Amino acid sequence: MHIPDAFIPMGQALIYWVIALVFIVLALRWARRSMGEEKVPLVAVLAAGIFAIQALNIPIPWGTSGHMVGAALAAIVLGSPFAGVFVLTLVLLVQGIIFGDGGITVMGANIINMGVIGGFIGYYGYAGIKGVIGNAYAAAFIAGWASLFVSSLLCAVELAIAGTFPLVPALTGLGLYHAVIGLIEGGITAGALYLIASARPDILEHPAGVSA
Repeated sequence: MHIPDAFIPMGQALIYWVIALVFIVLALRWARRSMGEEKVPLVAVLAAGIFAIQALNIPIPWGTSGHMVGAALAAIVLGSPFAGVFVLTLVLLVQGIIFGDGGITVMGANIINMGVIGGFIGYYGYAGIKGVIGNAYAAAFIAGWASLFVSSLLCAVELAIAGTFPLVPALTGLGLYHAVIGLIEGGITAGALYLIASARPDILEHPAGVSA
């Protein structure tokens, strides 16, 4: 899922950076308005946990790899899709700059794929599915799975536009692998939500309040 440098032409990479910066600014605005001192430890724990699960890379053919993302979990627990953007941006900056995991020039694309798409699909998917089925943990599982799967499809489209890989093999490879990996992502999202709701339900934001 982490696109390396040179996989996307510089002109396209700059466009993704501009789009990502719009969402980063909105995420910073969310942080200023909503992230009080009491939430800082939670954000730190979520960022550390997401960093850890992303370290579990599963090789995918054609030179890339697949892994969990965690944006849905951050968005659900913190009560905003911009929370997913905020936390994932922090994680991706550390990964790209310090550990060389994901390119610098293409970091805008990576932030869009994992932070923006993951956060928005996770948050609104959870809220919508929970409203229909009434089970918060099942909703979190489905939203976590969908956030990863859709992110992988967008990544495949970007690589195809860049001319790095043909569209069909990219969609097949990334989509199929992440459809399977998404089951783990969904399980982690639902499991973490259950543990937080059991131990500290007061820190969950609406509509992430659990009424499973």
